[in-house]
Amino acid sequence: MSTTFLLRLGALALCIAALSSLAACSKATDNAPVDTRTSTPEQIARGRYLAKAADCAACHTLAGGAPFAGGVRLGSPFGTFYGTNITPDPKHGIGKWSAAEFYKTLHDGVAPDKQLYPAMPYTSYRTMTRADSDAIYAYLMAQKPAAVPNREADLKFPFNVRFAVMFWNMLFLKDSLPDASVGTSADWTRGKYLANALGHCAECHTPRGVFGQMNGAKALQGSDLGRVVPPDITPAGLVARGWTGADLQTFFATGISRQGPAFGEMHPVVYLSTQYLSPGDLRAMSVYLLGDAPPPPTPVQPGSADAAQVAAGRNTYVALCAGCHGLGGEGKPHVAVSMQGSSTLRQGDPRNLLVAMLDGMDASAFPGTESLQAMPGFAKTLNDEELAQLANYLRSTWGGQPGDVTAAKVKALRDAPSH
Repeated sequence: MSTTFLLRLGALALCIAALSSLAACSKATDNAPVDTRTSTPEQIARGRYLAKAADCAACHTLAGGAPFAGGVRLGSPFGTFYGTNITPDPKHGIGKWSAAEFYKTLHDGVAPDKQLYPAMPYTSYRTMTRADSDAIYAYLMAQKPAAVPNREADLKFPFNVRFAVMFWNMLFLKDSLPDASVGTSADWTRGKYLANALGHCAECHTPRGVFGQMNGAKALQGSDLGRVVPPDITPAGLVARGWTGADLQTFFATGISRQGPAFGEMHPVVYLSTQYLSPGDLRAMSVYLLGDAPPPPTPVQPGSADAAQVAAGRNTYVALCAGCHGLGGEGKPHVAVSMQGSSTLRQGDPRNLLVAMLDGMDASAFPGTESLQAMPGFAKTLNDEELAQLANYLRSTWGGQPGDVTAAKVKALRDAPSH
């Protein structure tokens, strides 16, 4: 981030802070009481389904904590955010909110007591219908209250000036999100709502501008958020890595397909959200991502790499990797994934592969009976050149990618701090 940009943003924030102090002279009235409208069992059941489709638990349920009581750490380039308490607790949660206030929070990012940061994806939830918002509200209000205090975001100036978000909204909050695919069918239309509004896929898979706004001109073309980066999930990006509609449905339902497993931030998306979608909704979301007339998947083409690099990389693979992944890259059920057809190996950007090799991967449980054992990281075992050789062997042999990973690329990731 340039010094000029930070100075300009700092000046803007100082002006906003002055306006904020004036605004504080006029205090908002206390929240209205909770809607007295009776929720039906059918509405609560629908709200439960929609809360899973919207992946509420991923940000609002801490591992080992009370459901929806908040506390989940959300790292970002701007600082650290924490998921909030959305149980019916009247002090720390949303117990005093009305259904209208809940909808305004999802639609505008404005809670009864404050302006939210766009780390809460109201930029996507804005397209959610009022009926679906009311159903989620009904479901949440039927949960057990948890008196768990919220934790404030840890942001540095000028990003900690909450009042500034009002101006951010004026510039970047849109009523709809751009489509990366083309379609008019009922499945495509339903899938658009599932992916854009409820699933908020664009929040991670669309690149961001200097102010943290989604770049609509590159919808779903992948981003650099986090250490494991969300890949391109446009039709062109998906078919380039061999995905079909059937593969996507299997992946969303089980977390594993012939292209590989869900890992990084995608694993909880499947585990907490997409595995619970109906077969019809799984089909619809897959149709939307690929379009009504999806292009055919691209076959893996032979990759080009320096022969010496490939030979050295293969030696490392045989010594350290083949015991789990197989000498021919076939993998082992419940142990390690196949290298053949791996979506990660077929990505043009080698980052996720390098991160997996450096950091390793935790053991993973998936819907049903499938699981994968932990994979050790090799940051302390292999040097940068050895890791680059291994990556080039994997990518050129099974990914159809050029052997262009250098030791410098590995070192940059080795030294890079994680958010």
